[in-house]
Amino acid sequence: MSLDFNTLDLLRQNHPAWRLLRSDHAPLVASFLHRVFVAPNMRTIAQSDLAEALEDELFGLRERLGEEAFPKSALEYLNDWASNDKAWLRKFYVQGSDEPHFDLTPSTEKAIAWLGTLTERAFVGTESRLLTLFELLKQMSEGSETDPEARIAELQRRRDEIDAEIARVLSGDIPLLDDTALKDRFQQFMALARELLTDFREVEHNFRALDRRVRERIALWDGGKGALLEEIMGERDAIADSDQGRSFRAFWDFLMSSRRQEELTELLDRVLNLPPVAELRPDARTRRIHYDWLEAGEHTQRTVAQLSQQLRRFLDDKAWLENQRIMDILRNIEAKALELRDSPPAGDIMTVADTAATIELPMERPLYVPPIKPRIADLALETGDAEVDAAALFSQVVVDKTALSRHIRHALQERSQITLSELCEKRPLKQGLAELVAYLQLAGETFKSVVDEEVTEIIVWQYGDDGRMKQARLPRVIFVR
Repeated sequence: MSLDFNTLDLLRQNHPAWRLLRSDHAPLVASFLHRVFVAPNMRTIAQSDLAEALEDELFGLRERLGEEAFPKSALEYLNDWASNDKAWLRKFYVQGSDEPHFDLTPSTEKAIAWLGTLTERAFVGTESRLLTLFELLKQMSEGSETDPEARIAELQRRRDEIDAEIARVLSGDIPLLDDTALKDRFQQFMALARELLTDFREVEHNFRALDRRVRERIALWDGGKGALLEEIMGERDAIADSDQGRSFRAFWDFLMSSRRQEELTELLDRVLNLPPVAELRPDARTRRIHYDWLEAGEHTQRTVAQLSQQLRRFLDDKAWLENQRIMDILRNIEAKALELRDSPPAGDIMTVADTAATIELPMERPLYVPPIKPRIADLALETGDAEVDAAALFSQVVVDKTALSRHIRHALQERSQITLSELCEKRPLKQGLAELVAYLQLAGETFKSVVDEEVTEIIVWQYGDDGRMKQARLPRVIFVR
């Protein structure tokens, strides 16, 4: 950001943090909000509890400075601080509660954090920050190296350094950080830990800003619902895939690991028990700073979930209103049709291209059939020596059942019943046993028939061109009309 005159003048007039620092009540606002929100890591406070705490604060100040110092009531101050022209607090209603709640805005937390840096520090460490900068540069350089040989050379160099350090430790030369280095690194750790808690409110603020933009876009949208949803989902994906979203997700995944939490607890206990660190008299909450990160992260996650739920409900309401409008149109059409029932207009009013939808049931789809992979043997074909009559390949016969059915119907037109042997006498069998079986099949499937088991009939037919005869003995089969 450019720090020219116009930019700074615009920030002085519009930025809530700058307005807070310029306010006559800045000592009251900053000290009170730091005591109730920042120090105990409170994310939201109910209006009654916050007003009671501010009333106690005002009572103590009026005792020292006089009754004219702060003439308003605590609730009036809170509402003033949450107004749009101040924006030092965010006043909202939590789900399932009718009581307003308050939370710090990211700008207010930034102003309070900056005020904390104004106090003189007894010890200003520079070595740890230089080492941190150097380590960050190394990570960026190594993480962007695409040459495998260079990566392997760097890993081998680090392995040699570790081997050399192990050798020194085994020989009794154990390098230790002196007291100054420990204090330097601990101060840097505390500064980064506080900045991390501050950043969570800004992440929440960015998600709420996204939700507000989406609602405005839905309210002003005049296109199709599909295009709207695609654009909204694209916007949400853009936030999730942004640098901030990916960094927060990586941080959350790292912190949610139970192994990492146990490791953090052990490291904090060990570091806080070091004599040089104990001389700095760190805050008692430092021992559980990682739980404060976890609580702040959970609050951010809950905020994102609530925003998604509210957005879904907002979309449902929009869909309900659209359906309601369609139903009103349909009722108007029905009313118009009833008015014209007794005097319909002449001619075609309208045409419907298709009155039924094409239904394709899921069960109509064929099941998956794995393809059959034939096994092909690589065999050499040999010429056989057997003598086979090739005429058998052309001696296949096809029985014309239609002609047989026609023959039976013609016979039943003259008589009410007729036996199978009489049918064969009128029309001798030309295709032998196959034709006889076809008659029996028609008797069971197509025509009404009776089988007399007590009488046996013999059906004879000619086989071959040399006049040989064949016969079949079977119970009497009678076709009836």
